[in-house]
Amino acid sequence: MRRILHDLKILILTNLWLVPVIAGLVGALFYFVAPPPPMHARMATGAEGGGYHAFGVRLQTELALHGFALELVPSAGSQDNLGRLTAGEVELALVQSGQELALDDEQREKISGLGVMYREPLWLFIGEKVKFERLADLMNLRLAVGSPNSGTQAVTAALLNANRIAPENYPKQWQALGGRRAADELIAGKLDAAFFIGPAENVLLQRLAAEPKIRLVGLRRIDAYLARLPYLSPLQVGEGMLDLAHNVPSSDIATLGPVATLAAGEGFHPSLTPLILEATKTVLKNGSLLDPAGSYPARPPLSLPILDEAEYYYAKGLPILQRYLPFRIASLADRYIILAIPLLVLLFPLFKAIGPIYQWRIRARIYRWYKHLREIDQQLYKGKLDSDIGAEIERLEKLEDELAQVEVPLSYSNELYELHMHLRYMIERLGSYQRRTTAEQQVG
Repeated sequence: MRRILHDLKILILTNLWLVPVIAGLVGALFYFVAPPPPMHARMATGAEGGGYHAFGVRLQTELALHGFALELVPSAGSQDNLGRLTAGEVELALVQSGQELALDDEQREKISGLGVMYREPLWLFIGEKVKFERLADLMNLRLAVGSPNSGTQAVTAALLNANRIAPENYPKQWQALGGRRAADELIAGKLDAAFFIGPAENVLLQRLAAEPKIRLVGLRRIDAYLARLPYLSPLQVGEGMLDLAHNVPSSDIATLGPVATLAAGEGFHPSLTPLILEATKTVLKNGSLLDPAGSYPARPPLSLPILDEAEYYYAKGLPILQRYLPFRIASLADRYIILAIPLLVLLFPLFKAIGPIYQWRIRARIYRWYKHLREIDQQLYKGKLDSDIGAEIERLEKLEDELAQVEVPLSYSNELYELHMHLRYMIERLGSYQRRTTAEQQVG
């Protein structure tokens, strides 16, 4: 065991040159690898109590389990969210499909779609005695078209514009109201009708469904609207789907609406994409009243560019390492593995050279003594040692003592012992030559 440790010590000492080389390569690896993604982000969600905010709270809770801090930023609605995203005030935002079409090319390049989270039906609630067939029937009613810069207002404006009812032609009794305020005034009888957008489970919509003084109505000519507004999608709402106890709606109705899309801005770190999407998948795994379980998240609308990481997620799921390791560890490992491959390519020939270099270093410790023996042999042959033989013998004897201190691995001992023999042979040869020379001088 002692001999093995001794040989290992020699091996390490003879290859110490590898230490600065490997240290330099490892240092380069850490220098050039991209920093880890931040474990926090800001997301614009809309007004508190709305569908976006409720979804944001659930997503925030799920991400917290993975050590990720999601800050929810209240806003005026979908259009406001989009503005905050393009301005760089937030990294994430929930926006309604179609909103991005109002952006110019430069603004649209600043955002990317991560995925569709759920469908957002357009709900039209009217007073119980109000007659309604088509959108044109709303012209004489007190109508809430949605709060300014909200997704509700954007969708209703698009539907009305398809009916050639431009904003400048809106009746005076129409109001830019939405959310809780519009619901309160509708229930109080101050409004005849109001548009709302949100998931069926939304607290505000459930409140309206339970109110006996108002009723939910559907839209007609859905196909005609979809042909003109392709970013909207049709929805069939079955009888009693919104509120079974109050049988709302009282019969099957059709409506349409945009989809809630999670968008990312320029400040979003793409490596966070699998973490965010997997968290949304967990939040949405049970589906909703209108969306079957497992339907979302889904690919974002074609009008938004999709991140490569999101495309990979929808095609293959989580990256391999993130399936078995916590996100932070898997993310770091994934980044270092990419750069570790060229590092290993460089290290392979170095480690392959250890054997030959080790042999050369060990034999060099032995062969350097042969150089001096060769010089003496040549001087003997040329007859140039007559006056220096005694000094040379003394020098060789000192070298012999030094040679006894040389340490080599056991596998190279035979070469060391051969050197001992050759050194002793040269000493004896010089001694014999000295004695013969002295005898010749005495005879002469």
